Amino acid sequence: MATRQLEMAAPAARTKAGTRPRRIWALLAALLLPLAISACSTPKRLAAVPVSQTALADPGISHIRFFAIRDPKPFAEEAVASIQKEQAWLASQGKTGPLPPAYYLAISGGGDNGAYGAGVLTGWTQAGTRPEFKIVTGVSTGALSAPFAFLGPKYDAQLTAVYTQTSQKDIFKMRGMIAGIFGDAMADSAPLGAMVARYVDPALLDAIAAEYAKGRLLLVGTTNLDAMEPVIWNMTAIAASKDPGALKLFRRILLASASIPGVFPPVMLDVNVDGVQHQEMHVDGGTVAQVFLYPPSIRSAITGPIVERKRVLYIIRNARLDPDWASVERKTLSIAARAISSLTQTQGVGDLYRIYTTTQRDGIDYNLTFIPRTFTVPHTTEFDTNYMRQLYGLGQEMAKNGLSWQKTPPGFDGAP
Repeated sequence: MATRQLEMAAPAARTKAGTRPRRIWALLAALLLPLAISACSTPKRLAAVPVSQTALADPGISHIRFFAIRDPKPFAEEAVASIQKEQAWLASQGKTGPLPPAYYLAISGGGDNGAYGAGVLTGWTQAGTRPEFKIVTGVSTGALSAPFAFLGPKYDAQLTAVYTQTSQKDIFKMRGMIAGIFGDAMADSAPLGAMVARYVDPALLDAIAAEYAKGRLLLVGTTNLDAMEPVIWNMTAIAASKDPGALKLFRRILLASASIPGVFPPVMLDVNVDGVQHQEMHVDGGTVAQVFLYPPSIRSAITGPIVERKRVLYIIRNARLDPDWASVERKTLSIAARAISSLTQTQGVGDLYRIYTTTQRDGIDYNLTFIPRTFTVPHTTEFDTNYMRQLYGLGQEMAKNGLSWQKTPPGFDGAP
């Protein structure tokens, strides 16, 4: 308030005494700036995990996450264990013979464009052809929808509500400019955290845990910003752990996966290293990969036999893949924001190519859908309810009428 009063008084002072008040104004501004900064001090945190001890960090529940780039072996062991669980479950149901086809679902990030994937899933249910997925992976908005997709059509109502009955106020609250610059984000994601807590309850964790016993996997990606590496969380293992802290950790991982750096605050996860408490800073999994299936290096890490079976992958890319033209203002922030958007776009396409290469090597049927270029509803603000409803309706209609899945990434061999 004092700063604003000085701004209003400055013109009058200049007319009376020439340039001297300018010096006074500059001096007062210099004195006030530290006060403004101290009023919005940087949030505190525990020490980050030393680089030499990253692999030793214990989040409180054992064997629930993978550092797939650094060490693919634990992921490979979980994959083999999931097949063994599936075989045991089928045997308990009196089913023998070859394993049935395995269906995989990978849901990408995309903010409010996640409404497209939600519509595709519910329309797929209505078409009567939606399979049960052995593995579901999610990043960012894909992480938020992944638990519902994993549990199947009985959770379609929740999926619909999240993407058609929410608005910006249900996701974040903007902070002031000073608080944003000197804090840890421009917006407060507490509303999103509250929404996650509302839908992710003990009953949902119990349902996910029951599917883990059958050999199914729910995986969510975050980014450890301290270590600059992706982390894949076994959400099914967390749910099945029955640990007192499982529900809180499950919720915080979903929030972390959707926390866009600089926009939403990072999620600080408490970990223990040799009896010493540390914190890891986790943000949007899309920072390193906007969609994933499994690490390509997993093949060389598997020591046990691989069961031959039909495997089919479906990728829901919650974004357009055609160029998004815009006239960019010749201003620093506009140029920087546009460049980041371009990087995000090309990274997303690169993820699709990486997964395609892996599926072709491993004999997995590749299927891709994304927001078509024919969708032209104006996108004026983030998490605009009307925009999300229109996009949800498009995805639902496309899937209900028999979605035509693309068999290659965009631009590959003439693909659109």
